[in-house]
Amino acid sequence: MAKPTLEQQRAKDAWRKSGGCCREYMTLAKALPGLIMNSGLMQTMAFLHQKGGGKSSNHHRKLAEDLRSWLSERFPGEVKEDFEEFMYGLMKADPRTYQDITVEAMAWLRWMRQMAAARCGDD
Repeated sequence: MAKPTLEQQRAKDAWRKSGGCCREYMTLAKALPGLIMNSGLMQTMAFLHQKGGGKSSNHHRKLAEDLRSWLSERFPGEVKEDFEEFMYGLMKADPRTYQDITVEAMAWLRWMRQMAAARCGDD
């Protein structure tokens, strides 16, 4: 059996993680690429972490955890799943690696946006 393509892996991960998502999660997943484009990956992850502290913002925390989990799988020597270790990894990354991680975050989010909309409803 052939190894799944990177696109298939992203789709599978987004499908699995979008199960049981809420409308707020879906809306945030749709907005996140714009936030990354405007503010950068580190600032966006810090925003999600700060917003994810409250009970009403569980979708911020979950999306941040889901994205960090994927990126730590794709870049195991560079970033970790834990928020602080993830941020330190980004701070220490060379510019090319930081760019690669950001590009991967955007690629995964394209899938998450679609999978979350399909599973959570997009009325």
